[in-house]
Amino acid sequence: MPLTRAQQLVVRFDEAVDRKVERLRGHRSLDKVMYGASELGDWSLIWQLISVGQGLLPGRDPMSAVRISIILGAESLLVNGGIKNAFQRQRPDWETDRPRPHPIRTPKTSSFPSGHASAAFTAASILSEGDPLWPVYYGIAAVVASSRVYVKMHHASDVVAGAALGIGIAALARRAWPKP
Repeated sequence: MPLTRAQQLVVRFDEAVDRKVERLRGHRSLDKVMYGASELGDWSLIWQLISVGQGLLPGRDPMSAVRISIILGAESLLVNGGIKNAFQRQRPDWETDRPRPHPIRTPKTSSFPSGHASAAFTAASILSEGDPLWPVYYGIAAVVASSRVYVKMHHASDVVAGAALGIGIAALARRAWPKP
């Protein structure tokens, strides 16, 4: 079945980004950062650690960590249990002679959208509510999300869609469950 014009544009975008990222792959320091970020994004581990750390600070509400955990749980059910099933997009192939520099878990779910990106931007948006460290949260989210392209677990368009979805989920979560 021939691709639609929109699908062709997405494929070209993904290929262009992958060509640029391919030039970066194989640099030892960057490999460590990106594989580490990808691994910390598994099961929203980095966001759970940050939210628990915030909840333990003096003057902070420990229930904020519970709120973020529940929101991220709902995000994961929606994205990984629902939306990914509707698309069933293949993950990119590791098409190189060299082996991966670090081991990485390969999810069994669809590539579209990126769950790491949706969770990262959901968490960054929720954590940023009234927090002067908001640029740090979004910076971490950008690294976690982009790491998925770097390690070739996602196409760039998967990550863009996941980030947009995460921002939308956070907006809905803030309305449904405002910060105390």
